[in-house]
Amino acid sequence: MDELIADCRGIPRPEVPSARREHEAATPWRVDDACHAQVAELDEYV
Repeated sequence: MDELIADCRGIPRPEVPSARREHEAATPWRVDDACHAQVAELDEYV
């Protein structure tokens, strides 16, 4: 068990975002005509 713990110490920790840092708002996702056209006949295809 000690060997496993020692091996795991070498694994880098993931970066945790700071609570003080502001997050950018995500761009809203929109379905355009080209995207809709790709799945318009999906029910018939499946």
